[in-house]
Amino acid sequence: MFRFASPQYFYLLILIPLLIAGYWLAVRARQRRIARFGNPETLRQLMPDVSPLRVRNKFILLTVAVILIIVAMARPQFGSKLREVKRTGIELMLAVDVSNSMLAEDFEPNRLERTKFAITRLIDQLKQDQVGLIVFAGDAYVQLPITSDYATARNFVNNISTDMVSRQGTAMGAAIDLAMNSFSSGSEGSRVLILISDGENHEDDPVAAAKAAAERGIKIYTIGIGTPEGAPIRLNGDFIKDEEGNIVVSKLDEATLEQVALATGGGYIRSTKQSIGLDEIIAKVNENEKKNLVSKVFDDFSEQFQYPLGCALLLLLINMIMIDRKNRILAQFNIFGRRKQSAAE
Repeated sequence: MFRFASPQYFYLLILIPLLIAGYWLAVRARQRRIARFGNPETLRQLMPDVSPLRVRNKFILLTVAVILIIVAMARPQFGSKLREVKRTGIELMLAVDVSNSMLAEDFEPNRLERTKFAITRLIDQLKQDQVGLIVFAGDAYVQLPITSDYATARNFVNNISTDMVSRQGTAMGAAIDLAMNSFSSGSEGSRVLILISDGENHEDDPVAAAKAAAERGIKIYTIGIGTPEGAPIRLNGDFIKDEEGNIVVSKLDEATLEQVALATGGGYIRSTKQSIGLDEIIAKVNENEKKNLVSKVFDDFSEQFQYPLGCALLLLLINMIMIDRKNRILAQFNIFGRRKQSAAE
């Protein structure tokens, strides 16, 4: 495996366009100064030792050397050994309802924003677990595959919105089916799905999907976010109304969420204003579901910076040796076999 240990140094490549612009300005300024003395073609015959080509070649050598030095600073490395790393943890898939009902404001600022905040705080507490993310409404989509990259996971969570799924509804069954196929292969007891929803308007059979997940050794924990009294849904600044013009009130439907959790031997928690319920579920999961996870990583990275650095130093040495003017000694040799004209000719 190839990588750069310090890729931030590639920002220095911005110097290359500046060098090129500086060289171009210097050449233009030199041409203007020469033009003040007379016709450039005539002056060129009076300065036979001047070699614009050598000046250009010296600049090219310098530019390539600078690029190679920047590459060396970025520390190119090759991974010479693939090593298995064993650690204790779980594969945790989070399925988040993003239907419009999650915009109800019985939780401040609304159900979805409180869920995102709780998930972000949970990710900050993870150490050896792997996490994935599914969003669902009328359809379900994998937003983030199972990963141990917590920084990426936080970014994906922050971008969750109700605009991600165009078709409205609460397809919990589809989310469970998708989660079953999104876990990596492993022994039973290590895969946990946490489904967060208000439970309203489910369109499929989530209980049947949960029973299928239980057969694969996947436990499902459900979190009901919302209140039984409910709250109106604010969308684009206005409250959603039904066909008769009445304001729609979204209420928590706990029955289905409880049945889904019961079908897999998991558990159901109703969110409160103080806690969404993720901390309680993770505490229970850590007691019962931890297992050894195996991941393969490249180890023993060998440094390769010396190669571009060596090439850069060689180019700089050539640049120092090369003079701006033509070499009269070399010019005496008829390298290309041209026939010299005699005075009589």
